[in-house]
Amino acid sequence: MKYTSLGRTGLQVSRLCLGTVNFGPQTSGADSVAIMDSALGNGINFIDTANAYGVYTAPGDTSHLHLGLTEEIIGRWLAQDGRRDQVVLATKVFVKMGEGVNERGLSAYHIRKACEESLRRLQTDHIDLYQMHHVERSTPWEEIWQAMEQLVREGKVIYVGSSNFAGWDIATAQCAARERRFMGIVSEQSHYSLAARTVELEVIPACRHYGVGLIPYSPLAGGLLGGALRKANAGRRAGESQSMRIERYRPQLEAYETLCQELGESPSNIGLAWLLHNPVVTAPIIGPRTVEQMTSNLRALDISLSDETMRRLNEIWPGPGGEAPTAYAW
Repeated sequence: MKYTSLGRTGLQVSRLCLGTVNFGPQTSGADSVAIMDSALGNGINFIDTANAYGVYTAPGDTSHLHLGLTEEIIGRWLAQDGRRDQVVLATKVFVKMGEGVNERGLSAYHIRKACEESLRRLQTDHIDLYQMHHVERSTPWEEIWQAMEQLVREGKVIYVGSSNFAGWDIATAQCAARERRFMGIVSEQSHYSLAARTVELEVIPACRHYGVGLIPYSPLAGGLLGGALRKANAGRRAGESQSMRIERYRPQLEAYETLCQELGESPSNIGLAWLLHNPVVTAPIIGPRTVEQMTSNLRALDISLSDETMRRLNEIWPGPGGEAPTAYAW
């Protein structure tokens, strides 16, 4: 396994982050445990979750929702054999977690309450990376940072991260943190892949400037970059929305999967390797449903893409044209 610093911190995390959004709704508790066992055994020490993950509708009962199920699965796993000290644990706060009017967002009230509930479900006394799941511009940064500082002082949170922030939100947050002599954001979790490159305009430049590590989620564009065309041609079923996406991107997918075949690598590993070549990227989040999917992604760590391959990938999946404002202005 290869490791790198989480943003500008001294904390070392694996170059692949284990995402757990499937744990519970699509992957059983037993299979989730097997995936985490395999990940840790292969050196992946970075696990990402969220308090709202695990929404599960029981068969025949559309009224049953189990918010927090994923954290509970991880918590039971962490409680065994001293695993907690081997893991950099990340979770999130923002999404509505109850019927009360204050059961959501980034108010100091909700940050505090949500943190305590996550600690209980995760069966731990601290969260290594506590991420704001989305920006909330109606809550002042003085309030957000006061709440986060209190959790850090109490040892319940070690580092603070963001997710789905715009570049100017990162800048605003960091300026407010600096005034308080607080470290502020150390990582940003953004939607980023060969097929979704909008963050190259302003988020990535902001991350680079402030020393914020980028943690891409959906690095394979929801399976589109994981050999979707080959699977469809082989007769493997896809949902209606995925089939529509395949048709929309068919010319690009044909060129992409042909290139991957020439390189002798799987499309998923080329997509991950492309992200890993970006020096701002800390660790793409992989979201395996099986142990086999997880272990197959380890190959991406050893793939070196030539300048010619990078050029061809950029031709197939063009970005926004560089960074703002030169991407669209003189």
